[in-house]
Amino acid sequence: MIMDGNGRWAKKKHLPRALGHKKGVETVRDIVRHAATTGLEALSLYAFSSENWKRPEDEINDLMGLLRGFIKSDIDEFAANDVRLKIIGNYKALAPDIVDMIDDALARTAHNRRTTLAVALNYGAQDELVRAAQAAAAEGVISAEAIERHLDTADLPPLDLLIRTSGEQRLSNFMLWQAAYAELWFTDTLWPDFSTAEFDTAIAEFAQRERRFGGR
Repeated sequence: MIMDGNGRWAKKKHLPRALGHKKGVETVRDIVRHAATTGLEALSLYAFSSENWKRPEDEINDLMGLLRGFIKSDIDEFAANDVRLKIIGNYKALAPDIVDMIDDALARTAHNRRTTLAVALNYGAQDELVRAAQAAAAEGVISAEAIERHLDTADLPPLDLLIRTSGEQRLSNFMLWQAAYAELWFTDTLWPDFSTAEFDTAIAEFAQRERRFGGR
């Protein structure tokens, strides 16, 4: 899921952008809890891209503060509900205290199997592809299979459905390789207003699509 529209949600309500991001985190909690009850094997969320560093410093600080709060308040629930946390992207470049918190959360949930929540932090698909190609080349052969083995998502199931909120219809450097044959689903709903009912609608519409993967 590409979670888009926090800033526009706040602007429409004449609120600071920080409150839009805060409301967006509440939506994340609702969707993650709901997804875990549906039998979904994995849910990936585009939380902070490598391009987001271009945003104003105060907004980045607000986002990092929300990330700290999310990990502190929700990791016990993940552990209790058999949810495995996975991070894609170079999260090691974040503040040292956040890295420590993430490392602890990853270790605590490593053996959980009910569902996987993959959070993209400091992630960009082009950078991911460069790193994967370099690793494949170091092994001596650059092939599709070799690149896939070195993607950040190598231990996740194939990407079936990509959802983007807020009316934008682009991938924004998210899972470019993985989305090759994924179904795309767009909604005008801003992320803070995205509901579990609309999530279910997206899943139901996906289930009705005929997937050919390049065949007839």
